[in-house]
Amino acid sequence: MPNLKELEVGAMFWATPDPVAAIAEAKSLGVRCGQLGIPGDLPLQGAAAAWKAALESGEFTVITAFCAYTGESYADIPTVEATVGFIPRATRAEREARTIEVSDFAAAAGIGGLGCHAGFVPEDPADPNYIAVRDLIRRICDHAAGHGQSFALETGQEPADQLLKFFKDVDRGNLGINFDPANLILYGTGDPIQALGLLGQHVISVHAKDGSWPPKDAPKALGIEMPLGQGAVGMEQFLAKLKQVGFTGPLNVEREIENRTQKLKDMKMGVALLRRLLEA
Repeated sequence: MPNLKELEVGAMFWATPDPVAAIAEAKSLGVRCGQLGIPGDLPLQGAAAAWKAALESGEFTVITAFCAYTGESYADIPTVEATVGFIPRATRAEREARTIEVSDFAAAAGIGGLGCHAGFVPEDPADPNYIAVRDLIRRICDHAAGHGQSFALETGQEPADQLLKFFKDVDRGNLGINFDPANLILYGTGDPIQALGLLGQHVISVHAKDGSWPPKDAPKALGIEMPLGQGAVGMEQFLAKLKQVGFTGPLNVEREIENRTQKLKDMKMGVALLRRLLEA
């Protein structure tokens, strides 16, 4: 695996049954590291050996296996509340089991970190859903620790101060934060630069993503994800703040749109933008 530079530009890409093709597509963006999204319906049994071999032969480093779950939808805030992460009780047990499966797959493939969206964790620590999800995340962290893995909660669904309180309540040494600046804007939960200042010491991975604020006349709507540099994050200020808080890991360009051709085009532009800003 290549030795990565500080703030090396990488990509968030998605696993398929063909690891060689998936890695080749990621490398076509001009990167040699990234985060690997694991779709909820992707069979993992027996897949780790092929992924490990493909990563080694492709000289590509995956820093995080990112869990997605079958049935999740990001259509609007009520839909996110009802379907995403560990909050929906009907799918909580199967999603915990799936996360453990991803942890085992990642360990066998040589991937040292896990991540996911926990969902809209209630603010009240006495809420039964808060308690159940906190304890579930503790169990996942403990399992991941057995593999020497970290586990990251992604920013977005709650304000930074609320996430920090929950993070501290989970109280696990291998728990970290995957900081996505655009999500704070898309959900309207806070200024990403200020949030990074609050959460910075716990940030172990980063998405480089951009977006616009939700419309003021539609309180349950999400903002719109934008190509990197075309939204409200402010990439120059974001990079400066990352350096200020001491983050040195990869910057994983993420773009979540259906049009695959446009997605790859936007991600290539994002990679180029970050490199220009880092060299300035």
